[in-house]
Amino acid sequence: MTYGSHKYLHQLELKYGCNPYQKPAAVLSINEQGLPYEVLNGRPGYINLLDALNAWQLVHELDQVLDLPAAASFKHVSPSGTAVSVPLDDKLSDAYGCKDFSLSPLATAYVRARGADPLSSFGDFIALSRKVDISTARIIRKNISDGIIAPGYDSDALNLIKEKKNGEYVILKADLEYTAPKIEYRELNGVVFSQPRNAIKINKNSLLAKVVTKNKEIPADAARDLIISSITLKYTQSNSVGYALDGQMIGIGAGQQSRIDCTKLAGRKAETWYLRQHPKVLKLPFLENIASLERTNARVLFIEGGMTDKELQNWQALFETPLNPLTHEEKSEWLTKLNGVCLSSDAFFPFRDNVDQASKRGVSFIVQPGGSIRDDEVIKAADEYGMAMAFSGMRLFYH
Repeated sequence: MTYGSHKYLHQLELKYGCNPYQKPAAVLSINEQGLPYEVLNGRPGYINLLDALNAWQLVHELDQVLDLPAAASFKHVSPSGTAVSVPLDDKLSDAYGCKDFSLSPLATAYVRARGADPLSSFGDFIALSRKVDISTARIIRKNISDGIIAPGYDSDALNLIKEKKNGEYVILKADLEYTAPKIEYRELNGVVFSQPRNAIKINKNSLLAKVVTKNKEIPADAARDLIISSITLKYTQSNSVGYALDGQMIGIGAGQQSRIDCTKLAGRKAETWYLRQHPKVLKLPFLENIASLERTNARVLFIEGGMTDKELQNWQALFETPLNPLTHEEKSEWLTKLNGVCLSSDAFFPFRDNVDQASKRGVSFIVQPGGSIRDDEVIKAADEYGMAMAFSGMRLFYH
């Protein structure tokens, strides 16, 4: 079989396709270089490799643009979290459950990526832009994930990670010399699609050259975060909107039919991320035997509230003393402190409601393609909130 003038040159048999009953399954390469990774351990599945290939491209691109170790936590072909290595403060270290760990720069990037939305990251596929060290391996060892892709592994780190899933954990080594073909293909229902791969370059000059608001000031940290959020959306199922702060994504709204739903979904995730740093959340009096995963889930329930009597009873059993969830007033007061957030959208804002929603989540900087018939209304809304907004002219749809 061929796609265009290409023949399949390399093949890897998979455990199964999207579902266990979809057998046999395989990945097939039309590139003379072969597959862009080597399987070091385990037997990957169809979705594992979709996540791995997308996540690897994302972190490799981030590292190339920002020259920082990068990490991504992928689930179902979209990132749950993405980050570069920016040191953690004590509050975030506590919220992420790593205050007693000595973190390398790469480990810091992964802790940020995994910690952004830990419920969504449960059972994730990990991508790391640099060689995996023992510090990073220790973090990976304690979390539940399906596999990892990275350009290399220190021997002690590789041996530690291999212990996961009774020795069946999927470990891939990315080929740094691999060059993707300029044309990509996809088959659906007997129909083959082709297009040039999305090789658009995202950097400060291409992304932020056209600031359209009265406020023109985008400081270096905000420019970095807008780059992170935009590159993240390049590999996120559309429609998509992402919030970023302090070197990491804090909320991603992916795969929604309505852009305002993307903005709201990502915004709610950003709120939960910030509320996890609330003093009452950090000081929850857990019983000593409560595992880290249960603690994470319990903290989110503490934030969200709305539990049934039975759920509340089960939840209370995790603590030394009876507790009441955070009140609406406590949450509202804490969220007023969230500011300096960056937002990217993979396509233009058709209405100002997206900016109105963003303003409720501490957004100060926005980048979007522009090109809506209501651009003037959207710019006016950003001006009302004192935001700086750039029109990149780059639509970043991904399906």
